[in-house]
Amino acid sequence: MQTTHHFIDGRMRPASDGQTFDKRSPVDNHLMGRVARGTRDDVDAAVGAARSALRGEWGRMAVDKRVAMLHAVADGITRRFDDFVAAEEADTGQPHHVIAHAFVPRGAANFKIFADIIKNVPAESFAMDTPDGAGALNYAIRKPKGVIGVISPWNAPFLLMTWKVGPALACGNTVVVKPSEETPATATLLGEVMNEVGVPHGVYNVVHGFGPDAAGEFLTRHDGVDAITFTGETRTGAAIMKAAADGIRDVSFELGGKNAGIVFADCDFDAAVEGIFRSAFLNTGQVCLGTERVYVERPVFERFVAALKARCEAVRHGRPSDPQADYGPLISQEHKRKVLSYYQRAVADGATVVTGGGVPAMPDELAEGAWVQPTIWTGLAETAAVVQEEIFGPCCHIRPFDSEQEVVELANANRYGLSTTIWTENLRRAHRMAGAIEVGITWVNSWFLRDLRTPFGGAKQSGIGREGGVHSLEFYTEMRNVCIKL
Repeated sequence: MQTTHHFIDGRMRPASDGQTFDKRSPVDNHLMGRVARGTRDDVDAAVGAARSALRGEWGRMAVDKRVAMLHAVADGITRRFDDFVAAEEADTGQPHHVIAHAFVPRGAANFKIFADIIKNVPAESFAMDTPDGAGALNYAIRKPKGVIGVISPWNAPFLLMTWKVGPALACGNTVVVKPSEETPATATLLGEVMNEVGVPHGVYNVVHGFGPDAAGEFLTRHDGVDAITFTGETRTGAAIMKAAADGIRDVSFELGGKNAGIVFADCDFDAAVEGIFRSAFLNTGQVCLGTERVYVERPVFERFVAALKARCEAVRHGRPSDPQADYGPLISQEHKRKVLSYYQRAVADGATVVTGGGVPAMPDELAEGAWVQPTIWTGLAETAAVVQEEIFGPCCHIRPFDSEQEVVELANANRYGLSTTIWTENLRRAHRMAGAIEVGITWVNSWFLRDLRTPFGGAKQSGIGREGGVHSLEFYTEMRNVCIKL
């Protein structure tokens, strides 16, 4: 029975009071191991180590050396690729191909790309006149913001944690990571890589535990934390924002989403079906950018619903190690209960269940896992709970539409605004729609296609701020102006 410890100041440590919590497999619900339960003292130790590292070697390190070290971290992840894949498979239960082909490689790329950006993006400078004619020169310099509290989610744990840690360290900050209690493994494993490549102790720290009145809250309220970055539910983001108000700490949030997919009759039909299938059901629907509302132009509506139904019914559930399986479980029994409650509510509200709506038949050895069926509904009003509220499961509601104006109004009639995916072969329409939908990122004839140099974040209640490329530098650094009179 393995225990996952905190990683503080370069060492694996148990909780200060010795307490742990259970980590169960989402695949079959067996007890995988135990995880250190973070205390206030553990968070104090991690923040103190991060603060000391800022004053030490890391704080004095030249940019070129820091960049080289982060490239070494990325190479270290690649060397231990199989370990990271295995750890994430065990924590999440998702298929091998999803983790090995997308999530872990992106984790390594997050270090290299942001290291190169900080090395190559210039700051601004301005020459100015002065009354005596001598002139002056203004130039900006970037300084690290300090100790960054990183609170990361469970749905793509390694990718989304390194998406924050990579730019934070590239900019010269130190970090304290609080991963989800559901997915502790890869954050701790990254600590081993940090030590292997010589990252100074205290630069990267991990404290495990829960949120309210636990490690998460202790971290966000800690007066030694200079900024907080968080991906997760909107309600949790609101609580963190209140905590960050004490001390006027900066925040960067990627929050909830109820994203719309829009399919026009002139689309590449087969590509649209496959694209919406991925956006609604990849990672068992546990993707913040996923599509839970689908709007299809009426001439192809019935055909589209039938094609997506067939695609859902062809999925094969199974363990990550099963080469025949292409579909995994939800993250936990608790989340399974939440998703199934929405499945029941959809029926109570009058939905037509096109496919799914329950639990798949599984072999006895997997019967206790967090399995649910990919599910499609039609026939609900836009006011229905499953149309308005984020479910974060493998499901979508499909509704027909008749005009661009109608579908824009439908897509925008939601408190969230994270992303959308639009399928059309009409270039003018694509540009019109992309400008009209109130979201942070719009994909046209694609989904989840990410250039890490571009701005990423949500509109409305889907987040605050932008990360990616130079936009990450804006959050993870403080810009200072220097004025030199000549």
